[in-house]
Amino acid sequence: MDLRRTTALLPVAALLLAGCASEEEGPGQVRVEVGAVDVTASATQGCDDGEKVRYQTEPPVVEVAPDNDITITVPGSVAERGWAVQVFDVKLDTVLMEAIPAPEGEDRFTVLESSADLPKAFYLLVVEDKGGACGEWSRAWPVGVIRAGGDLGDAPSSEAPPEG
Repeated sequence: MDLRRTTALLPVAALLLAGCASEEEGPGQVRVEVGAVDVTASATQGCDDGEKVRYQTEPPVVEVAPDNDITITVPGSVAERGWAVQVFDVKLDTVLMEAIPAPEGEDRFTVLESSADLPKAFYLLVVEDKGGACGEWSRAWPVGVIRAGGDLGDAPSSEAPPEG
């Protein structure tokens, strides 16, 4: 699978920002800003009319320079329910950093610095708090992050993000 890459020559921070999307309008998007980079990500899983759904989307991948904040913004409906960011390995199999919860009711949150003690390539997974019509199933938006010397290799397909 080929992942879209956004290369930044300037320092980079990841910001996921979305337009207003109600549950009826779908999961909405998050926007990733890393320095001069501005990328949107679509959900890979969600809840439509009480049914668990996997969406056919490609997670964006951003190349980041050191020492930049990673800031995330989500749709208002996600901010109302609550959300967090998890850090996973390049295969989305192993949690590298436990969930970092966004402040209650906030749609924008700086999660970490691009120089954090993490591998040179990893995924940020934005997850909406569980609950609602699909119970334990939540919406999820993955974003690949590559630092100098990193490689996502044979990254997983967006068809099978971790549940939760």
